[in-house]
Amino acid sequence: MKPAMETAAEENTEQSQERKVNSRAEMEICRNHWMYLGSKNHQYSPLPTEGKRLNPLSHPGCFECCIKCLGGVPYASLVATILCFSGVALFCGCGHMALAGTVAILEQHFSTSTSDHTLFSEVIQLMQYVIYGIASFFFLYGIILLAEGFYTTSTVKELHVEFKTSACGRCISAMFVFLTYVLGVAWLGVFGFSTMPVFMFYNIWSTCEVINSLQTNGTAAVEQICVDIRQYGIIPWNAFPGKICGSTLENICNTSEFYMSYLLYIVACAGAGATVIALLIYMMATTYNYAVLKFKSREDCCTKF
Repeated sequence: MKPAMETAAEENTEQSQERKVNSRAEMEICRNHWMYLGSKNHQYSPLPTEGKRLNPLSHPGCFECCIKCLGGVPYASLVATILCFSGVALFCGCGHMALAGTVAILEQHFSTSTSDHTLFSEVIQLMQYVIYGIASFFFLYGIILLAEGFYTTSTVKELHVEFKTSACGRCISAMFVFLTYVLGVAWLGVFGFSTMPVFMFYNIWSTCEVINSLQTNGTAAVEQICVDIRQYGIIPWNAFPGKICGSTLENICNTSEFYMSYLLYIVACAGAGATVIALLIYMMATTYNYAVLKFKSREDCCTKF
């Protein structure tokens, strides 16, 4: 008689061979079944007729993807960014050229001594450098706010699973809300400051209109109508001549530098107003996004517990 261990080993060998045969048979059956189904699915199908042709826009996946992408666009931030870029460009470009024209008019007609308008020229040059910095800062800040609007809009509407609220994201949104409020208040001051040269040039222009009307009526009191630029604080009171009267003032108003500077100041003031409106839109958009993100974070915490 064979030992018990040898008998058990032979039985295990026979069982493993039977399993291999069975598994091979099952694999062959599955392969034949798969080939049969593949040949059945790839049968010839006739081309759709003209009335039954598929419309590429009717595909639900493409349409839903487009709607999803359009739903994630922060339209308020987009409008505010366009308005902000336009306003800052008008304010900086036109303001820079108008300041240069103002210095030229002052040096040629109202202050013959260089020492009288040295301080004013230095202030104008400093303001021109500040304009360069404002343009660069708002270009970057507008792009950052637009990107933040895309992120928060996608998070609020839950368009992407990977976009979720976090404490860091809410802190960044709160920082943008605070910074936008500060910039809005600052630009209200800039808008008010930009109206001052418009007011000054308007007074000079209206005085020239009075002189023209008096000359048309034949009145001889034209030389008594004057404009004293020293009363605006631009140059000191001992500056010469400082005051221009009559026909000399009319000649200044007829120069291209005067009209160009006047129009540029008006456009710069309008640009500052457009920037204020853009910052107000930014305030509303960022505040709303922050409030919704904070509410969603509280809702998520409640659902966890």
